[in-house]
Order: sequence, then structure tokens, then C-alpha cells
Amino acid sequence: MKVIYNTETDTLDLIFRDEAVAESDEVREGIIVDYDQDGKLVSIEVLNASEHVHEPETMVYQAKASKTSPL
Repeated sequence: MKVIYNTETDTLDLIFRDEAVAESDEVREGIIVDYDQDGKLVSIEVLNASEHVHEPETMVYQAKASKTSPL
């Protein structure tokens, strides 16, 4: 997974898979979801990200184990 914030365009891209985009849907104004040819999620783009995301330049990544996981 890759997260890219472009300060010049104020866009935030969450890239889940390195696949070609076959279809895009604007699910809400300024929120674009991309899918591959099999309908699997590829990425989400947030336009005017600073209006939607608190501190888009900063990211905290946290993986949580499930209750059944031996972690």
C-alpha cells in the first residue's frame, strides 16, 4: 500500500494495488474510487484533501491483530 499527498495539488492518493485502472467512480464530490478490470479496488483519491483530512502531510500506520491471531 502506498499513500501519497501532493502539496501542490492538495490531493491525497491511497494506492492499494499496482494495477491498471479500468473504471473510476466519484462516490462523493472530490472522492474518486478506482477499480481494476475485475472490479477490485485499486486506489482512492481525495481532491482538496486539506479540507477533508486533518494534517494530510502526516500519516500514522497501525496494524491490529485479530483476537484469534497468535500475535
